[in-house]
Amino acid sequence: MQKRKIGNSGLEVSALGLGCMGLSFGYGPATDKQDAIHLIRKAFELGVTFFDTAEAYGPYTNEELLGEALEPFRNEVVIATKFGFREGKTALGLDSRPENIRNVAEAALKRLKTDVIDLLYQHRVDPNVPMEDVAGTVKDLISEGKVKYFGLSEAGVSSIRKAHAVQPVSALQSEYSLWWREPEQEILPTLEELGIGLVPFSPLGKGFLTGKIDEHTSFDQTDFRNIVPRFSEDNRKANQALVDLLGNIASELGATSAQIALAWLLAQKPWIAPIPGTTKLHRLEENVGAADITLRAGDLEKINQAVSTIEVQGARYPEHLQKNVGR
Repeated sequence: MQKRKIGNSGLEVSALGLGCMGLSFGYGPATDKQDAIHLIRKAFELGVTFFDTAEAYGPYTNEELLGEALEPFRNEVVIATKFGFREGKTALGLDSRPENIRNVAEAALKRLKTDVIDLLYQHRVDPNVPMEDVAGTVKDLISEGKVKYFGLSEAGVSSIRKAHAVQPVSALQSEYSLWWREPEQEILPTLEELGIGLVPFSPLGKGFLTGKIDEHTSFDQTDFRNIVPRFSEDNRKANQALVDLLGNIASELGATSAQIALAWLLAQKPWIAPIPGTTKLHRLEENVGAADITLRAGDLEKINQAVSTIEVQGARYPEHLQKNVGR
């Protein structure tokens, strides 16, 4: 798989990464540990060198899983993890105090079985802690050799600029896909100006853009999508038009809907590296196949024109979580 430099800081990753959250957290019961290790190692065999986790995924269990799975080839991969929640639990609220950042980094190093974190993100902007203090703490961790690169997740333009002025930000991780294009308004131009890469999570719309979810799909009771307005039964029915359209384009190009959605993202900017997640080997192989698809200008224009005729229904987060993004 081709590599990409995301941003101007020298961080190089595989064009597609692997978002590992769903193996442990967020989308129903955790995957069997040995099956999860096998999938992570299979991703590496297929050319994936960029793996994303966080202390909050579990909490802690996802980092431990990644540490064990990647240990045999640790020096050949880039591991990204995140700090920013009290005790690693999203329900307890935000905590980006410098002492917590340090504690999380030290604990993550042990769980990941490594002596350095390649990319350390602030998971969500904490309004109670000045961004200058957050960036300054990570800058210190970088100077101590415990972290290589600094990232932000779901941050707004003001926070990105404040952080970047203290410690260059290498990557922003935010949702971006054919059914969530808001970053094109302010975020992408800012990242381009500052030389920061974009790591889109949920590049397949939390599974919806694969065409395998419809209004009749039922999710496990612990699945995060149960509380996402965009995934209400009515909105899934309304949003089916986008999936149908994507499916038609994909069949014309001899690919799957998921592959076209990922190839479209890769074609937007050379400094974008999406991190689709999956628990299934055949989906992993399908996603990785997207890196070999080059959409021509005519294909991209056709996709953009078609998608612009459809207004996606439903918010991407429930209200209590929406307040934590874009700060």
